[in-house]
Amino acid sequence: MSAGGERTNNEAAIRALIEKYVTAIRASDIEGVLSVYAPDFVAFDVIPPLEYVGAQAYRKPWQEFFNLYQSPIGYEVRDLSIAAGDDVAFSHSLVHLDATMKNGRKTNMWLRWTAGYRKVNGKWLISHVQVSVPVDLASGNAKLDLKP
Repeated sequence: MSAGGERTNNEAAIRALIEKYVTAIRASDIEGVLSVYAPDFVAFDVIPPLEYVGAQAYRKPWQEFFNLYQSPIGYEVRDLSIAAGDDVAFSHSLVHLDATMKNGRKTNMWLRWTAGYRKVNGKWLISHVQVSVPVDLASGNAKLDLKP
């Protein structure tokens, strides 16, 4: 297979992985979410602490998130761009969270999502995630009302 063909296959496999991830988030499926992370996964998220190291360390914030929101959760990936090599890849996109908390409060915001991937035993897994929101530097407040 040509390098271009393998690259296309790798990008397709990563798209499928992201679709599996999104499906798990929408369904509040904690095991489905964690199943796409590499064992040495690292996350830099919008919620404290500054970093999560290890897939299991990321279980608690996901469980807290799922405990807050009614299912199904509105979660959309937009403007996904993937660059894939033979065993390392990265992607970036915008993510739209449009969901209702169990207390009835609505959440409607856009996040920036960047992910790094590694092929482990022939299977693509997410090894790093960076989630961010723009910040007004003068006030220090997150800008959660921005839209693409």
